[in-house]
This record gives sequence, structure tokens and C-alpha cells, in this order.
Amino acid sequence: MNPIYLDYNATTPIDKEVVDVMRPFLDEYYGNPSSVHAYGIKTKLAVENARKQIADLISCEPSEIVFTSGGTESNNFAIRGIAFAHQDKGNHIITSSVEHPAVFEVCRYLERFGFEITYLAVDKYGMVNPKDIETAIKDETILISVMHANNEVGTIQPIEEIAEIAKKHNIILHTDAAQSLGKIEVNVDEMGVDLLSIAGHKLYAPKGIGAIYIRSGVRLEKLIYGADHEQNLRAGTENVLEIAGLGKACEIAGRNLDKNAAHYQKTRDYLHNLLKEALPQIQLNGHPDKRLPNTLSISFPGVEANTLISRLDGVAASAGAACHAESIDVSAVLEAMLVPLDYAMGTIRFSTGRDNTMPEIKKAAEDIITAVKELSPKEKEDINIKISDTKEIKLTHYTHGLGCACKIKPQNLEKVLKTLPDFFDKNVLVGTETSDDATVYKINDETAIVQTLDFFTPIVDDPFDFGAIAAANALSDIYAMGAKPLFALNIVGFPEDILPLSVLEQILKGAHDKASEAGINVLGGHTIEDPEPKYGMVVSGVIHPDKIIKNEGAKPGDAIVLTKPFGTGIISTAIKRGLVDDSLRKEVTALMSELNKTAAEVMEKYEIHSCTDVTGFGLLGHLREMSKASRCNVNIVFNNIPLIREAKSLAAAGIIPGGTFNNLDFVKNDVDFGSMTRTNQLLLCDAQTSGGLLVVLSSSIAGAYVEELAGAGVSEAVIIGEFTESGNGRISVI
Repeated sequence: MNPIYLDYNATTPIDKEVVDVMRPFLDEYYGNPSSVHAYGIKTKLAVENARKQIADLISCEPSEIVFTSGGTESNNFAIRGIAFAHQDKGNHIITSSVEHPAVFEVCRYLERFGFEITYLAVDKYGMVNPKDIETAIKDETILISVMHANNEVGTIQPIEEIAEIAKKHNIILHTDAAQSLGKIEVNVDEMGVDLLSIAGHKLYAPKGIGAIYIRSGVRLEKLIYGADHEQNLRAGTENVLEIAGLGKACEIAGRNLDKNAAHYQKTRDYLHNLLKEALPQIQLNGHPDKRLPNTLSISFPGVEANTLISRLDGVAASAGAACHAESIDVSAVLEAMLVPLDYAMGTIRFSTGRDNTMPEIKKAAEDIITAVKELSPKEKEDINIKISDTKEIKLTHYTHGLGCACKIKPQNLEKVLKTLPDFFDKNVLVGTETSDDATVYKINDETAIVQTLDFFTPIVDDPFDFGAIAAANALSDIYAMGAKPLFALNIVGFPEDILPLSVLEQILKGAHDKASEAGINVLGGHTIEDPEPKYGMVVSGVIHPDKIIKNEGAKPGDAIVLTKPFGTGIISTAIKRGLVDDSLRKEVTALMSELNKTAAEVMEKYEIHSCTDVTGFGLLGHLREMSKASRCNVNIVFNNIPLIREAKSLAAAGIIPGGTFNNLDFVKNDVDFGSMTRTNQLLLCDAQTSGGLLVVLSSSIAGAYVEELAGAGVSEAVIIGEFTESGNGRISVI
């Protein structure tokens, strides 16, 4: 059964009437609208009919409508078009701090060309004060761009008042109406705008089609050059199929505007009332009255939004804007509204639509209330939730992060660690100075103790597999130091009021089985109640003080060997979102569960200069630690790095964990990527869980090491690069 859809601000289904209008242009009418024969005339008429339908909805002339590929292109065309066409008059643009990225990023782009952008603050409702706009106007101001209604909180801006100010100062006014069209009245003459952006998929038309209203007489620099389509304003053969659909959607929107708006508001307010009655601590974001009738932005204090979204199997909604679903950063809109952090991090946007029913809303509210109470520690005494042991439980739905991808940003961690006082103990052989993942303490001349700790949230849904992967990940630090594991202790965070204890039992069993495979026992541990399931191990090992392998020690000319293929963070994110087949899921689960024991045992036969395991900071993050500690520069060959199948295509599709972006931001100043694409850069920074070892040894014996690994069953180990010369640890990717 499909979840109840409450994400209509993200996109809408295509209306059946729209589908019926589009179908002939798939099956029968395929002419080019620029052709003068009968085939072209048929499609040309369809394009012009759609143009009139859109014009009728917003009360303009059909000649003032230009078709685009969507709202983003329309915003780009409007803002860039005005900026470059009028830069002889000035270089100042005014916009708000709550705009969609399709406006905000264009303004950032223009700053690179010398344009000055004023980003106006908003009030607690997300509304711009027209007086602030007038104050911001300069002699050089050529454009004001303020959205009609906000996509996240629904606040409707005072466009008419802003238009009066713009007109008084002879400044062009653009508004992004992607969210408002079809929900409230949009009349360009009454609003007084010169440019207005339209996105088809927000009003029951297809994705990939939009339009821009350009008031007659307004001059723009073209965005796309080519033939003279669309009055020589937008080159490219018209997308007749979707243009026809957009036109019909606009006709329906105008025909049923009042009826639909009333339905939107009824369902929205019903949901709000049900939530507020059960959860009085929630906060409404956006203007209480001047707000889109379908939009409900609610902050649930003390609850992490992405965790709540994951828990809501029966409800489809968005944590902030849908375009940023993988991010757990505070929404720029909520930040601009000065929403307190505890509330902002727990904000969900619900948006209702034509197809929602009152029983659906009631059921959705029940699911939301239950999930929020499960996740709110203060509410535990008020609930008694039991989940059947026989119910399929997906652990990744109980956490916002995935495995090592949920680590603190490395740059933030470094800042904190630098504040700690220095210490000296002659028996501490490895501390924090080399960024190694384990510490080593000398017991006597023959023996040193190695100890490490790893602890994270579920990376897979199956509890047994999660325990096994977490144990393998913790043991990896011991193997990377060249040590032998002795014993382990459990560290557990578990939501005992939400998940049955049989889940915890399976986590522990998976971990204990993996520890047994490593030849050690788990001797005990510590457990706390936690809203999210978490598991990790403290692992103790033993090594001779003279045989410790650290991050530092690499020498010019040394080769770098990677023992496991790369991309578990990306694949795990795709698994959580249901984007990979079961065979790949099993393959990656097995890979993460695999101990680095064999690679470490083979290592004992060779003189190893440096070693680390590749986990949450990604390949480049951990390699950076090695190169900095060794004070030696590095070259790695991208094409030599083994990638898990489909990792690259999924990365190109944007299926990337937040920790991977953090990693790239952390290493970018120390890495020369050359002309490498951003997708490939992110691949190299992918936040791994239970990755392979990075082994550094003389290039003269590296081939033999790789060959022996293959013979021992570590078949995908490869040489990925080399340390070049002494330096500041810079990494070059070739």
C-alpha cells in the first residue's frame, strides 16, 4: 500500500485530464511546430492554445508567455536576462533571504561578474517588509526579485506593495510563482509584476515544462541561443507534448481555483488541529493567515526531521525543501526566520493536494503523532508502544544517519580536539598527534596495548548484519595498526520502548559472531536507552612496541594499496531509498561485514611503512591524514581505484550521504583534482563504513603484496598511487 502523499509542494501527480490531452502527442501528432505542412500546423496550434490557456490563468496576453523547461530555467532567464541586458544602467539586484535556490544561486553566480546583491532579511513569519526594499534601493538597482509564496513555509509575500515601490523607482520586478500558481489567484496586472516564473509540475502538469511571463516591453538577454523559437527569446524545438499538458493544467487550475483552495485549506487545517491537540509543543512556521492554503510547516522540538521522515513509512512528506532531502543542515529559510535550532532541526513540511481525503489526513496524523512520541524522550511516560517481533523492522528508518556517514564534520572535530590540553606520557606510543584511529600504550619492552572505539547508527536494515558490520568496522582499526585483537566490549544505544528486544539480541549476535570470526570474545559492555539504535565496540589488541604501524611513516616512492572496493556510503544511501536491487544489497552488506583480518595477516610478511583503514572520512580524508603525518605528497590514479558497481552512476544521480559532502569540504584545500568532475571528487570522499585498508609499502614489493592478497582471497586489492616527494602532504588526483 502506498504511503499517504503529503508532499504536493515537492511535485504533483499529472491530472487525468492533462494526461488525456497529452496522449495524442505521444501516439499521433509528432510534427515540428516550425514546419508549415499539416503535421507542423497541428502541433503549432496545440502550442498556441496552451499559451492562451496560461495567459488566461494569469490575465496577460498570450504573446507575453514564453515556454521553458521549468521554474528553474524561468528564474535563470528572468534574473540573468535582466542583469546582462541592463548592466549599462546598473549592477544592483535586490532579493530576499528566503528564495528558492533557483533564485539564490543565480544571484550568487552574478556576484562573480561584479553584480551587487542585497539579500533582505525577513520577519519571524518569513515575510519581507516592503519598507526594507525601498531602503535598499540605489541608483544602480535594476531588478527586484521576490517570490510570490515560499515553498517551505507557504508565506505569501506582499508583491503588490513591492510592485508599487518598484514602479515608483522604475525598477523591474520579478516574482517566482512556482508554488502559488493554482493554489491562490495570480493576476500579473493586479500584482504589478514584470516577470513571473511558472513550474508545470507544481500544478498537476508534467515535470520538465514551465513558462515565464515577460511583460510587453521588458528586454532580456537570451539564456539559450539557437533558432528563433518563442519570439526569438528561447531557442529550441518546442516540447509540444508537455506544453499541451501545461496548458490544460492551467485551464483546470483556473476553472477549479476556489474549490481546490478550499479543499487544500480544509485538509491542511484538519491535519494541523489533530497534531496540535496531541502534540501541544509543536510550532507552526509561516504566516498564520497569509499563507498558501495547502502548506503546513511544523517544527517538532527535540526530534530530528530526517529521522522522523524515515520512521513515517505510511506518510510521504519533506524535511524542509524536497530538493535537500539528504541534508540534515538547518534550512536557509528557517535560519532566516530565526527559528530556534531545536525547532528548526525538527521541521517537517506537509503539503496537501486535490486527492487527499479527510480519512487519509486522520490516518496520517495518527502515524505522525505516534512517531513523534516515540522519538520524543519527554513523551515516553505517556505512551506504551509495542512492536510485534514478527513485523519487518528496517533499522535505517530509525536513524537520520547511516553508519560512519553520520560522524561529526571532520573540520569541526579538529577544532574541538585542538582545545584539549597537551599531555605527555612516555608510555603512550600513539596518541592524537598523528590522527590514528587507535591509541597504543606501552606495557613493557615486549608488549603494548592497542585500543580503539567505534560506534555508529545502522547502515543496513537487518539487525544481525548491522551488528556484524559494526564489529568488523571496530576491529579494522586494530588490524590497521598491525596488532592482534584480544577482546571487545559492547557499546549500545537502544530505543527499548520502540523496538522489541529481539532486535537488540540480533545486533549483539551479529557482532559476537563477527568477533568469534576474529578469534576474540566480547566480554561485556555498556547500554543506554536512546531514541536511535546505535552499536559499537571497544576493541583491545596487543602488539610489540617496535612493530606498530601508524599513519605516519610513508616515504617518497612508496606505493599505496587499497584492499577493498569503494563506495559503500553511496550504495547504502541508495539501499535506504530503495534504489538498488537485492543482489547489490547483499553484495555490499557482505563487503562491509568482511574483516580486514586476511589483509593484515599478509601484511605481517612485508615491511609496511604506514597503514590506516578507510571509514567515515572517505578515501581522501584518511589519505590526507597519512600524507600530512608523513609530510609527503601523494599522487593517486582515479581509474585505478576499484568502485562498487553502480556507485558512480548513483553518485551522478545525486544519491550521496551528507557525510561525503562534509568530507569533500574538509579535504578540498589539500587536494589537486585537476579537471575532475564534482561527481568523481565526491566518490573519492564517500563516507565509508567498514572499508578496506590503505597500505603503504615500497613500490618494489607492492606488486608481490597485491598478488599474495589475491591468492589469499582479497581479490580486489590494487595499487592506487604513490607517495612522491617530501612536502606538506598535498594530494594530486590524476
